[in-house]
Amino acid sequence: MFAAQHDKEGSGRGSPPEMGNATIRDVARVADVSVASASRALNGRDNVRPELRARVEAAAQQLGYVPHAGARSLSLSRTGTIGVVLPDLHGEFFSEFVRGMDREVSARGLHLLLSNMHADPEQGIEALRAMRGRVDGLVVMAPQVDADVLGGHLPPSVPAILVNCAPNQQGRAELRIDNAAGAAAMVAHLVATGRRRIVHIAGPAGNIDADGRRRGYAEAMARAGLSPRIVEGQFDEASGAAAALALAAESDHCEAIFAANDMMAIGALVALRDAGVRVPDEIAIAGFDDVPLARLVSPALTTLRVGIAEAGARAIVRLAALVDGAADHFVEEMVPALVPRDSTAATHTTRPRQEGPGSGERAS
Repeated sequence: MFAAQHDKEGSGRGSPPEMGNATIRDVARVADVSVASASRALNGRDNVRPELRARVEAAAQQLGYVPHAGARSLSLSRTGTIGVVLPDLHGEFFSEFVRGMDREVSARGLHLLLSNMHADPEQGIEALRAMRGRVDGLVVMAPQVDADVLGGHLPPSVPAILVNCAPNQQGRAELRIDNAAGAAAMVAHLVATGRRRIVHIAGPAGNIDADGRRRGYAEAMARAGLSPRIVEGQFDEASGAAAALALAAESDHCEAIFAANDMMAIGALVALRDAGVRVPDEIAIAGFDDVPLARLVSPALTTLRVGIAEAGARAIVRLAALVDGAADHFVEEMVPALVPRDSTAATHTTRPRQEGPGSGERAS
């Protein structure tokens, strides 16, 4: 009450502030309310009458008032920042994921604070420590970090959503890709185009995405009556290229390569094309993720669409609700969609066969 009377008494004194230099006290004086009431109205608090809120907002607009970010954060006990810990920031997958998050935080007037663990779990743990007190919530993608280790370093008081992390017992909100289902769909597609000798270039062991795709491939091959063959890769173009050239040099080379991500598949495709191996006539190639480059290479790459940017946006939507006090202990799985393109097209030498899947052919 005293603040309101004090503001009234000072309302006629002094010249009006310059546009853009107005303070919360100036807004309160023009609106004829207390500073506390003006602050609650501008910060969107629920306990403000609609007519008072309208009066304060009109005064702020009249004065060109711009809230001080630091002061606003203190009044709301918020930083306005979302912390993000990723395995890497290089590559189209991560740039698409960040793009989706950025789109959603921008619409909410928030900011991202990014940290990169460079595939090193210790760096990931250090990144989590560094973000304490600086963010309102966390998006953590750590497919190579042990669940117990990760859980032990997540601040209990900070809302978090885990993306493609190892299964845990913390009851945290989670967003995952159904990697095994996606890999199985790709094997079924390649079998349907007449390919039988299908080789999988796997991602690094211990990465839950790579492990899920490896498992889905092997199980789908077994169901089709075919023998799986797995070549190790590292989720980069170089390992995809090296594996593809080694396979092509074999006397009875494979009919199709299914790489665990698009970057390995693109590396394989370009290497084979440069070596004079016809794709898809001699060897079909498929990937996983559907990064933007997948449709731009020639031939365009068959892959599995995860909806990477959409996943980033979805993570922010769920995290924002957690920050606002919602309960969320759910594991949400995204099932990849098959995107057939020219790199696996059936040719005159790979017409779909009429006999059943157990035709007895064995992968090399």
